[in-house]
Amino acid sequence: MDSKALVSCVLLLHLLIVLGACDIIPKAKDSGTNAIRLQGMDANNPHRNDKTHHVAHVHEKKSMHDPSLSSSHMMHQMDPRATVFFVLDDLKLGKTLSILFPDGDPSPLSSPDLWPREQADAIPFSLAKLPQILQHFSFPQGSRKAQVMEHTLRACETKPMKGESKACATSYESLVDFARKILGLNTDIEVLSTHRLVKSNAARLQNYTITEAPKRISTLNMVGCHSMPYPFIVFGCHYQPGDNHLYRTVLSGENGDRVEATARCHMDTSQWSHDHVSFRVLGIEPGTAPVCHFFPAEDFVLVPSTSSI
Repeated sequence: MDSKALVSCVLLLHLLIVLGACDIIPKAKDSGTNAIRLQGMDANNPHRNDKTHHVAHVHEKKSMHDPSLSSSHMMHQMDPRATVFFVLDDLKLGKTLSILFPDGDPSPLSSPDLWPREQADAIPFSLAKLPQILQHFSFPQGSRKAQVMEHTLRACETKPMKGESKACATSYESLVDFARKILGLNTDIEVLSTHRLVKSNAARLQNYTITEAPKRISTLNMVGCHSMPYPFIVFGCHYQPGDNHLYRTVLSGENGDRVEATARCHMDTSQWSHDHVSFRVLGIEPGTAPVCHFFPAEDFVLVPSTSSI
């Protein structure tokens, strides 16, 4: 896989992981926002995850940001997860879109599995050390789990695009460090994610209609995160300066599902790889139109808590 393909696979990597180390502070009921505020960054924080062991398990469910999901794969067999992409003109009240919102509940914001730095740093996290890592977790070389881990490590080590800042957070502390480097050392941070208001047992891929007018979140800076497949929780996070818009809306599915969704619109895609799957899905070229996407439930975006809707 060449560097351009790798860049396209991690292009939408966004940030944050809260897991056990932060208080969840819902906003007022009428705000329609699922948010948390990061608190207690030091090791003495009583809310920190003090879990000392986690059974290694590599999730083989691919996300849209898995490096193995190239656009050529998508063209030959369209993956329903590609339906999270849409154009800005479609983000309007009454618009119906066919979307797959992957199962991700409960939200990672309440997951207890993010490791503390001391535990995460005790295990190498680099492509060069992959044989040692596989031995640590008792995974055979060449196995499916080994391949998935290699994809994640390769994506994490790919150089960022021009102007981009990116990191793979393997611990709560590394997540906070990256977020505060971008958003400000003394900034209170809120996490916005997608979550289901009503969940049916129907097929996940269905027609959703935007039933509440999308509201733009006023913020100059944002950091997005996507969960990465690995034996312990890893989030691929990035910050791309420029004109990026963030929205909140509610969608109602034809089978009874109801989702409060966070969407990000990348207004300038001129530096993106031509091989990025979103261009194939939407039938557009880099730099010709904004590319928007909904965040799955396991992914989220960080903004300063002063941001308003």
